[in-house]
Amino acid sequence: MRILLTNDDGIRAPGLIALHDALRETLGERITDLVVVAPLTVQSATSHGVTFHEPLMTRTVRASATVAGTAVDGRPADCTKVALTNLWPERFGEGSRPDLVISGMNMGSNAGINVIYSGTVAAAIEAAFMGVPSIAVSLHLHKGTPDYPTGAAHAAGAIQRILGAGLLDGHMCMNLNIPRCEEEDPSHAEPMEMVVCPMNIHGHQDRYERRVNPAGEVYYWSSGDGMSFRGADEGTDVEHLFERRITLTPLQYDLTNRAMLEKWRARLGGR
Repeated sequence: MRILLTNDDGIRAPGLIALHDALRETLGERITDLVVVAPLTVQSATSHGVTFHEPLMTRTVRASATVAGTAVDGRPADCTKVALTNLWPERFGEGSRPDLVISGMNMGSNAGINVIYSGTVAAAIEAAFMGVPSIAVSLHLHKGTPDYPTGAAHAAGAIQRILGAGLLDGHMCMNLNIPRCEEEDPSHAEPMEMVVCPMNIHGHQDRYERRVNPAGEVYYWSSGDGMSFRGADEGTDVEHLFERRITLTPLQYDLTNRAMLEKWRARLGGR
């Protein structure tokens, strides 16, 4: 299996490095190629932005003793685009593509409506746009020191289960969230239940701190934690994640409200 690994926290992010190493250890000889193409700098919450009017500069980066890859000076979706369109066929031959794109492991969960803002999810969805199945992987952070290797081990085990159930269809994107794993609590290494569930659709309880700069200009600094929602419906990813279950949510990128098509055709008298 050939895998493209990307993220939105940047090519040197500990989550990406930990997931790379965990995939190698867990999937072993099943992986023939594990190629890293990730943003040069942190691109969190950039959603599905892409670059059109500036060049996408690339460079080879040694991120750790075990991870080297291509850094793209752009957004997460840019990384997927340039990787699948140019970098992959340049390396493996015209017309070749990876079997799977994995985006992560993100430093922070992407549960609920965070999937809309997430660069991690955007990189995965971009692959699905282009016909390559993908999995977005995120680790819930809390107050303790994140234990990325343990979180990545849980993620790699979950990915192994997903692949064991059969290869994903070409345009499929799965969103995987791992409950918090912290160095202060070794019990987080114990097995976790995985549930397939819908995303929570309640908005954030946004908070902004009002400040004044030395010139007397007022500005606002976001002080929300990204996981305080106005509600969490029973059985959704947010509820399960807080109850320390691994969540798996199939995503789709067709935003058409099909239930409203006929109503609006009737209202406007068109087809």
